[in-house]
Amino acid sequence: MKLYTVLLHYPVYNKNGEIIVTSIVVHNIHDMARAGKTFGVKNFYIVQPFVQERKIAERIKKFWQTKGKKYNSNRSEAIAIVKLKESFEEVVQDIVKEEGKMPIIIGTSAQEKKDKKMVSFEKMQDVLKEDDPVLIVFGTGWGIAKPVMEKINFFLPPIKGTGAFNHLSVRSAYAIILYRLTNTY
Repeated sequence: MKLYTVLLHYPVYNKNGEIIVTSIVVHNIHDMARAGKTFGVKNFYIVQPFVQERKIAERIKKFWQTKGKKYNSNRSEAIAIVKLKESFEEVVQDIVKEEGKMPIIIGTSAQEKKDKKMVSFEKMQDVLKEDDPVLIVFGTGWGIAKPVMEKINFFLPPIKGTGAFNHLSVRSAYAIILYRLTNTY
């Protein structure tokens, strides 16, 4: 399985539909790296164009790969899959360099999409069994902006709860989606 994931802090929308940059959330780094490592993600990319924001993530990564490694080697192993990039294009280029071909790009959203590109989790499980690299895109803010949306090959259905309320944290959705893609039940 050649599975990669990316958390976009840019380009994403705010609630007014404007393209913005969101801030890094420290808990996302730890939790998403641990879930990614658990479910076989090769690299968990974080896209953040602001240098000072990337420095926050770099400092956390460095801590867990040095001093923190003695305290909790599992977290150190998980955080090793984190890669920081300035743009989505850099992520794709990195995967192409590693795998020798373009990844299949899969989008996620909390909103239902009436789109021909929508595929089931079961169909994506079949895609993951192939030899092609797969990149799953997770957004922050109010969703992935059009410049990246246009590059997405397929969309996964949103994670639904038992009622009308639908507001999971991205790290919760990430873990659920990875579980559903890598496990048969």
